[in-house]
Amino acid sequence: MKKLIYRLGVSAALFVSALLIENESVKLILFIVSYIFAGGDVVKRAVRNISRGNVFDENFLMAIASIGAFLIGEAPEGVGVMLFYQVGEAFQSYAVGQSRKSIASLMDIRPDYANVKIGDELIKKDPDEVKPGDIIVVKAGEKVPLDGKVTEGTSMLDTSALTGESVPRKITVGDELLSGCINVNGVITAEVTKEFEESTVSKILDLVENASSKKSKSEQFITRFARYYTPVVVIIAAILAVLPPLVIKGATFSDWIYRALAFLVVSCPCALVISVPLSFFGGIGGASKKGILVKGSNYLEALSKTEIAVFDKTGTLTKGVFNVQEVHSIGMSEQELLELTAYAESYSNHPISLSLKRAYDNDIDNDKISDVEEISGHGVFAVVGGKKVLAGNDKLMDRNNISYSKVEQDGTVVYVAVDNVYAGYILISDEIKEDAADAISRLKQAGIRQVVMLTGDTKTAGESVARKLGVDRVYTELLPGDKVKIVEELIGEKSATGKLAFAGDGINDAPVLARADIGIAMGVLGSDAAIEAADIVIMTDEPSKIATAMNISQKTSKIANENIVFAIAVKVFILILSATGLATMWAAVFADVGVAIIAILNSFRALNVKNIK
Repeated sequence: MKKLIYRLGVSAALFVSALLIENESVKLILFIVSYIFAGGDVVKRAVRNISRGNVFDENFLMAIASIGAFLIGEAPEGVGVMLFYQVGEAFQSYAVGQSRKSIASLMDIRPDYANVKIGDELIKKDPDEVKPGDIIVVKAGEKVPLDGKVTEGTSMLDTSALTGESVPRKITVGDELLSGCINVNGVITAEVTKEFEESTVSKILDLVENASSKKSKSEQFITRFARYYTPVVVIIAAILAVLPPLVIKGATFSDWIYRALAFLVVSCPCALVISVPLSFFGGIGGASKKGILVKGSNYLEALSKTEIAVFDKTGTLTKGVFNVQEVHSIGMSEQELLELTAYAESYSNHPISLSLKRAYDNDIDNDKISDVEEISGHGVFAVVGGKKVLAGNDKLMDRNNISYSKVEQDGTVVYVAVDNVYAGYILISDEIKEDAADAISRLKQAGIRQVVMLTGDTKTAGESVARKLGVDRVYTELLPGDKVKIVEELIGEKSATGKLAFAGDGINDAPVLARADIGIAMGVLGSDAAIEAADIVIMTDEPSKIATAMNISQKTSKIANENIVFAIAVKVFILILSATGLATMWAAVFADVGVAIIAILNSFRALNVKNIK
């Protein structure tokens, strides 16, 4: 940039000197030298691109227009065109650089070093050199270099770089430690669980860096438009320079060549080629400020066209923290029923199973358990202390021909049978997230036509949650494979241009996330499965961030469309003026540079997401 400014300064000085000198020979030499300083690199790039078969680009247009001006005796305009074009290019480069710096500063989470504890010593190592199992120490004010598990110490973590949340999070022994966070106070000792390449910070950086590789339809349109547009305007300019003098009485070649050159100058598609991708780049950066990672411009644009939003219930709209509310036993004590059920469920990590083990709150003797079988979508079977225990939903009871009384209550009902005899039920309920209802309301305000909820829970529990949240449709008692089938049916209900978004926890919803037009994994900070499967990753546990992402998407798409319409409209208008001789080459270059600068400044608005909720 410094070299370019120096060159343009020298060129401008020579240009002004040439205008003040009366000797025509000296004047021409100064104009030529001024032109070389200002546009030598443009001509060089044009020649190089032509040799590679890439003829029609902005370098070719500017080189032909400016050299043509010299050939028809308009040397001042030839230099002026190139000088102002380069000033515009310098401004554009600066603008793009500032935008990239803004994005880079948002994701300035890559740690520089890790304090590895070896014996009683702390040795600074590059995070790439640290292996799982190593012990690291994170001091106050330092970035957490790798994912790990806290083995010693208590502190507050600043997770804002990852989640966009300003409130620090408390961590203590046994808690998961995520790379990219900042240790606010205290000293933490942790055991590394992942190599740096597999860590949260590395995956996020890779996500952001590669987001621009997946182009939106608007960007693809501009690429195709420029590919055909530039050759067409060159052909029109050639016709404009040659044909009118041959058929119009009194027309001169110098006049029409001048018009053709002005036509070429204004036809340069810089404003479109730069501003539209910059809009989406800004939108992705703005979303990351809010703790929303978008894997590509195509997903950000698609989100603005979403008509149907589908949510998984547990862990997405509800907290996924189940608690035992009621134990109802038949033929045994409530404690005995809870004990047998907790034992039967002890090998499962399902939230229901974990809640039963928490409620039992005693050590489990694994020697008492045998023949454990997890029955997908139904429940579990296990032999506990010689007794055959079945624990699960009503389908499990029906499948095993066990006579029972169906319970209609809000929550999840775990029916239990011991030695093929119904022994009672345990009622477990989940808690709705604080912002879930607000998220549904805001999505509808943003233009979502239909909100659907999917759950494997009972009809009573599912419909109760749906009613409280204002969900339009709810599908309950679903087996794992049913969700994909329902999403495929819903995709058939949207319009030709509409999109369907699915939001889930990203771990057991990978097939549905992949099948939806836009897969959104939420509340899964640090989950490899989520980051891999989803198109958009919500780094916090808030469903309302999906509405925020949609608002950012709509704003970004609007800005990109504004740039397209504005740039094309002004270009067409000035092209007509140039062809009719009403616009000089000076007006043409001012129009070209001016449109580019206005479009770029408009693109910067996509980065500003402070007022978007």
